[in-house]
Amino acid sequence: MENSSTITSKPIIQLLKKIAIPASTGSIFQTLFNIVDTFFAGKISSDALAALAKSFPLYFIIISAGIGIVAGCNSLISNSLGQRNRFAALIYSHHTFIYSILLSIIITTLGILFSYDILKLMGSSSESIILAKKYTDIIFYGTVFFLILTSLNAILYSQGDTKTYRNVLIVGLFANILLNPIFIFGFLFIPAFGIAGLAISTILIQFFACVYLYYKVNQTILKINFKTESFLIRKNFFLNIFNQCMPITFALFLVALGSYLILSFISVFGDEAVAGYGAAVRFEHIFTLPVIGLNTAVITIAGQNFGARRYDRVRETYKKATFIGFLIMCLSGIVIFLLSEFIISLFTNDLEVIKFGSNYLRIAAFIGPIYPVFFISHALFTSLKKTHYIFYSNLFRMVILPFIIIWIILNVYEGYFQDIFYGLLFMNWLFGAVVLFISRALMIKTFKEQKKVFFVF
Repeated sequence: MENSSTITSKPIIQLLKKIAIPASTGSIFQTLFNIVDTFFAGKISSDALAALAKSFPLYFIIISAGIGIVAGCNSLISNSLGQRNRFAALIYSHHTFIYSILLSIIITTLGILFSYDILKLMGSSSESIILAKKYTDIIFYGTVFFLILTSLNAILYSQGDTKTYRNVLIVGLFANILLNPIFIFGFLFIPAFGIAGLAISTILIQFFACVYLYYKVNQTILKINFKTESFLIRKNFFLNIFNQCMPITFALFLVALGSYLILSFISVFGDEAVAGYGAAVRFEHIFTLPVIGLNTAVITIAGQNFGARRYDRVRETYKKATFIGFLIMCLSGIVIFLLSEFIISLFTNDLEVIKFGSNYLRIAAFIGPIYPVFFISHALFTSLKKTHYIFYSNLFRMVILPFIIIWIILNVYEGYFQDIFYGLLFMNWLFGAVVLFISRALMIKTFKEQKKVFFVF
């Protein structure tokens, strides 16, 4: 585990390597976890595979809340550690835990009440909607375990520990491989739950992961104790968490909304298109994981260095992480393009599903290299406590611009499935250039403001 003095003094490349690689490795196993679910859904039926794809925007609401907690609270705790303020870091740690529980109650309630209506709006067959509802209901009931898990992970990440969660995800993957067929098809006294079995195994794994991460957190300087005074809400701290996390969460809600819009447009081409796109996206995530690892590392490194007023190191972290991410995604794009049909055939034998999925992957191969600009820039915004920039970025990139572009392609030009993604390819590269400019301008402005404050006091 890295201490604050190390993160504010060691070479940036060395820190990126030490923090990003375990985070990326962990994310790989998290995505493989989801791919295992996709694989077993395909073994149930093509309707189950489509149902899992349809459930993703809803599941992503929970995921986005968790990512908001990890990113937002990581940056706040990192800033406090960079300032050598252990007391503030402890308070933020306890309030992160409280925040995760309160948020889980809200998400579970709303999810159970409105999931069917949202799924119905996507269209498609009634069978896939019913199956998606069975899956999402259980996932929503388990929200509390997932968000507690992310709050504990945020505390570890802020201290440079990305290895513990990586290890949890590795064990979780193998547990998922074992538990999925048991709960789906039944075994001994356990009945066959079908697609609901995917959700049950996920919730069980998350519960035991919570127990282990709690144990690991309590071995650090930021121990979570359950004394009454530790859980008295301090207004300023809680508001800081809310103001830091919610823009990220809402920004990621927009990702879920964007996924929902794309799936809604794609559904006009049939369930095979939905299933192919859903399988392709889940696999595509594997290739973005090194960049997600870089995102985690940048939040920790830039967050602590920003707190320590090492602005030159914040700028260096951003530039090097973006360049490394670009190179990684270029190499990944080559692999995705060449193996697109083979990748989709791992999930299904349906030729139509394979055709749609591979068509998407071949175009996604050229979109991928611009992704690091968004991931690393969003990490920078988080570190600088400017998370509302993430919200606006995702609002335009994931919702407004895709809606306009796809609507024009389908209704004006009467385009086909792949034409949608050619349009999104152009849009992502154009908007990426805009985000690069904004990131540079924000660093110049923020560092000047911070220097003025420093000299005043």
